[in-house]
Amino acid sequence: MNRIARCLVSGAMLLCVGVGLAVAQENAEGTTPPPKVLAIFREFLKPGKAGSPHEKAESAFVQAEERAKWPEHYLALTSVTGKQRALFFYGYDSFDAWEKDNAAMEKNPTLSAALDRASIADGELLSEIDSAVLVYNEGESMRGPVDIAHMRYMEISVYRLRPGHRSDWEDLVKLVQSGYDKISDVHWAMYEAMYGQEGTEFVVIIPTKSAAEIDQGFANDKQFAQALGEDGMKKLQDLEAASIEFSQHNLFEISPKMSYPRDEWVKADPEFWKPKPAAMPKKAEEKPAAKQ
Repeated sequence: MNRIARCLVSGAMLLCVGVGLAVAQENAEGTTPPPKVLAIFREFLKPGKAGSPHEKAESAFVQAEERAKWPEHYLALTSVTGKQRALFFYGYDSFDAWEKDNAAMEKNPTLSAALDRASIADGELLSEIDSAVLVYNEGESMRGPVDIAHMRYMEISVYRLRPGHRSDWEDLVKLVQSGYDKISDVHWAMYEAMYGQEGTEFVVIIPTKSAAEIDQGFANDKQFAQALGEDGMKKLQDLEAASIEFSQHNLFEISPKMSYPRDEWVKADPEFWKPKPAAMPKKAEEKPAAKQ
């Protein structure tokens, strides 16, 4: 959570990219580059069905893929703000890799049957589901690779562009990037929605380690405004008004119990991803009765 996507500076709404303390450098050890193709599945929950009931239902999916030793992994998020829902992120290097993964699942009868059973049980908890496929835009991202193993939240912002104003959006992103260029603790991954969304939409994803980073991020607002100057801030306002038709910003928490994490994430932080069951308290030994 670098910053809940809202950043107000001098009365102007920034791109809501957020500000984070977890600096991610390209190819740095322990970082995970954003996947080129990101398939997202959303499950909207009935009232009272979040938390333990949903975790229990989702554990059937995780166990099925663990038994199959499935090579593709996924990350689960639960909503902190907005409608009660869970997101499931599946990352691929290409659309071809996505297709091959789906085809391989269909050809595995044991796994397919287990997933079907899990889907039926999970469906009892849900009010609605939908999906989308996004494509990574490296040029409009900033320090995209991060240490996902130690992240705990994600800020997700959706921007729908006004028809015919893509160039204004591109200028807006470049301006925001220039303002944050010398502020090293800023990162985000920019995705463009290819399927499942309305119009031309971009999604900004900002992984973060803790809620404290939101508080710390406010300190960078002043630096950003100083970097752009008065003229730059005025241009920022104009580009935002010209290019953005709709925006929405929400905070999500990573759910290790509902995720099927990559081995390197588990190895990097096993207490988070695969915590050991709490030890049962030892039964107190009975003392012999005192002699009368």
